[in-house]
Amino acid sequence: MTDKPILRPANPCFSSGPCAKRPGWSLEALHGAMLGRSHRAKEPKARLQEVIDRSRAVLQMPDDWRLAIVAGSDTGAVEMALWSLLGPRPVDIVAYESFGEAWAIDVVKQLKLAARVLSAPYGEIPDLSQVDSSHDLVFPWNGTTSGVRVPGADWIAADRAGLAICDATSAAFAMDLDWAKLDVVTWSWQKALGGEAAHGMLALGPRAVARLESYTPPWPLPKLFRMTKGGKITESLFAADTINTPSMLCVEDAIDGLRWAEQVGGLRGMIARSDANLAAVARFVAKSDWVEFLAGDPATRSTTAICLKIVAPWFTALSAEKQAQAVKSLVGLIEREGAGYDLAGYRDAPAGLRIWGGATVETGDIEALLPWLDWALGEIAAQIAA
Repeated sequence: MTDKPILRPANPCFSSGPCAKRPGWSLEALHGAMLGRSHRAKEPKARLQEVIDRSRAVLQMPDDWRLAIVAGSDTGAVEMALWSLLGPRPVDIVAYESFGEAWAIDVVKQLKLAARVLSAPYGEIPDLSQVDSSHDLVFPWNGTTSGVRVPGADWIAADRAGLAICDATSAAFAMDLDWAKLDVVTWSWQKALGGEAAHGMLALGPRAVARLESYTPPWPLPKLFRMTKGGKITESLFAADTINTPSMLCVEDAIDGLRWAEQVGGLRGMIARSDANLAAVARFVAKSDWVEFLAGDPATRSTTAICLKIVAPWFTALSAEKQAQAVKSLVGLIEREGAGYDLAGYRDAPAGLRIWGGATVETGDIEALLPWLDWALGEIAAQIAA
């Protein structure tokens, strides 16, 4: 058995959403939030616009893209795009984790469109060469629940006829997004920025705007999804005039996260911090005889949602149900020690561990966590052997 570690992470929060707050965060950071004010008043609306402007700048978004704050976190943003834009062309859906599968349900079972679902097991990526550039494309850049990301965007045709709709919720602010190969990009504040949940961001490129203004879906659109009026895009939506009421406390927190992102070097700094976190886990995995990355190919390995599988013989010999119970016990031990929270893999993924490695997590905290994994595994193995 491994001796119990002494050092604990300064911040033991490793959830994949809502994610760790930025280093040094406190409630004092939200002093001055426009509480009790209408979000349509001048000063609060300026705060909303600040979120849009700073997000554009940090992400290095092209000038001809539009960006809006929408309801329902990343899910709301994706569904606004799917229900408003899809229909004129067949659809290819890349599904290699639970959220890609969720978008497939929207497209196939709810919208009932002609679609192909290109799927792969957890830890793997589909054959992206199968994507048809004449089809609309829906895909996650990074699999929050699978620890897999697409290997860049070279597989997306520059002269594509269809739209490329990208769910970038755990990739934005942590990975390079190839804007020229994308037409719609969505994310939420609660991932790489360490913001609060329930608010989404919807970015539209010129080709997506052209689709909105030339195509009307045959199905009813609820108010939260409507982005056009009289055949023209509702420009005010992309100028901080939100469809529904946002939380001004969450808005202030998003601004705080964006200001911090600028202080650590903007996009390049955020990417470097995430890369360093993955590298720390990779060093641990390389020395371990009981754990491996769920994503076997380093080229498609996520730097944010770092998913690990347990390969100890005693563990792999267990039934799937008992494996899930063993992981629950393992992470429970670590939580009771205050050494790490929310480390279990996603409920639909193979039983294993998941460590958020986004930029708001300090590499030193990950390095302090990893010995606790060794200790907890030894404790659970001993219990099962007994």
